[in-house]
Amino acid sequence: MNILLLGPPGAGKGTQAKRLEERYGMVQLSTGDMLRAERAAGSPLGKQVQAIMDAGKLVSDDIMIALIANRITQLGGKGFILDGFPRTVPQAEALDVMLEKNGIAIDQVIELTVDDSALVDRIAGRFSCKNCGASYHDRHNLPKHNGQCDVCGSTDFVRRPDDKAETVAARLTAYHEQTAPILPYYAKKGVLRSVDGMADIDVVTTQVETILNKSKG
Repeated sequence: MNILLLGPPGAGKGTQAKRLEERYGMVQLSTGDMLRAERAAGSPLGKQVQAIMDAGKLVSDDIMIALIANRITQLGGKGFILDGFPRTVPQAEALDVMLEKNGIAIDQVIELTVDDSALVDRIAGRFSCKNCGASYHDRHNLPKHNGQCDVCGSTDFVRRPDDKAETVAARLTAYHEQTAPILPYYAKKGVLRSVDGMADIDVVTTQVETILNKSKG
């Protein structure tokens, strides 16, 4: 089975993709990971990607499609989870053309729906222990002892630049303007399903698995 996970930054797509890999033996295809791997391999396509990125330019849709096509041929028939692509309707259309040429299709498109304001709160309050990586939140999960990590006792904490409220809000705006329009595209194809991305992680997993199990049945 081949699926596409959709949802704004922070919706939990990466977490659910990892669980699907473990549960169903699927392979997560993250565009960022694929770009890095191709560059590291030094393949002709990787060198092309390297030159484009070194020049500060964006990798074209054609190259991304070629990258995904190459990766799919290496899977030996295993199902895949697309994460991070497509982001626009033209990308979705180009992806479908490539998959059809290879006798493959996207079986399910699963959207993790979120409440924007709640998502900003969820992400913007995050911080972690610099020493051991333990995660905390300003409102929902503070250390038991103020300023001291529960796990290792360190007093040194860090916040990711991307976790600032204004940064999260800007990324959500970009998602709604650029990526959300592909939802009707997949709805017309009859493969779009939605789950509550704001629910507990295990509840989201159950919702996703229910959709996949019905699809297989």
